[in-house]
Amino acid sequence: METTETFESLVRAEFTPQSTYLNTASNGLLPARTVAALHAAALLRAEGRPLTSLYEDVEACRAGYARLAGVPQTRVAVGASVAAHTGVIAASLPAGAEVLTAEDDFTSVLNPFHVRGDLKVRAVPLERIAESVRPGTALVAVSAAQSADGRIADLPALREAARTHGARTYVDFSQAAGWLPMDADAFDFTASVAFKWLLGPHGAAFLVVPEDFGGLTPVLAGWVAAEEPWDSCYGPVAELAHSARRFDLTHALFTCAGLRRSLDLIEELGVAAVHTHDVGLADRFRAGLARLGHEPVAAPGSAIVSVPGLGGRQPELSRAGIEVSNRAGNLRAAFHLYNTPADVDRLLDVLAG
Repeated sequence: METTETFESLVRAEFTPQSTYLNTASNGLLPARTVAALHAAALLRAEGRPLTSLYEDVEACRAGYARLAGVPQTRVAVGASVAAHTGVIAASLPAGAEVLTAEDDFTSVLNPFHVRGDLKVRAVPLERIAESVRPGTALVAVSAAQSADGRIADLPALREAARTHGARTYVDFSQAAGWLPMDADAFDFTASVAFKWLLGPHGAAFLVVPEDFGGLTPVLAGWVAAEEPWDSCYGPVAELAHSARRFDLTHALFTCAGLRRSLDLIEELGVAAVHTHDVGLADRFRAGLARLGHEPVAAPGSAIVSVPGLGGRQPELSRAGIEVSNRAGNLRAAFHLYNTPADVDRLLDVLAG
């Protein structure tokens, strides 16, 4: 557990934002250690030196994410996008299988099921997803925190409903990993990108699968998915990896070189401490909005705050040096470890003007 002083000193040493950056739901800021690692990785390529250390970074990322997710690293695959991971899960379902989803969830969690064309995809309001699991539901797919407005799924209720009816579960932690404590072992499949609250560069996403792989076929497998990758560069792979690495996609080496250091920082700070910090700032913003007469979308306990009707002010806020998002007419502010109470107050001051 980091002390408040250690938390703040670590953050100050790693981040030098030049704006009031409240847009982590789009992209997290890169820590200084990550930027340095990216530079060093680029120099390896520029100077023609061996890239051995970059492959070591991939495995360090796998292990670091596994610790955050609470699973053995043998259950973690390293890929490029949540959409690709969702596609592997979608490909495993039999024709006619029912997939239960939340209305207006993020496209990467949904679209691979729709493009199959022979699945029964049913969408319900997020608040009703647990009660909507029924006999015959094959899979429930949902984001832990909604991208558009930060609403948090009732994951314990969802897990129990799925167990009752024999459905499998797939949870996307992209808008939660790094600030919301995560127990990937509670679900059949989970995924997350790394460029939001995990503070990594673009180009990496993780998939957690059961020990028995949950019936998935590695339909995207290339040479890196082999038990012996360097002996599997030509012809069909003779032996797939015995671990979740069989679901790996060709590794984004530069990305992992930086991401390794970002995951280290999250681990040093502790997700519990980050959660307290981030949600505390979000609650401060919610309280300030109430004083201004604005009512955000109800998302208690979330680090994301979405305010209906204020999205059109995003360009004005950006000109004032405050970075937020406009999502379907809503102003979306997302708080992370490099934000301060002063950042919240500055946003409120501009909105009040």
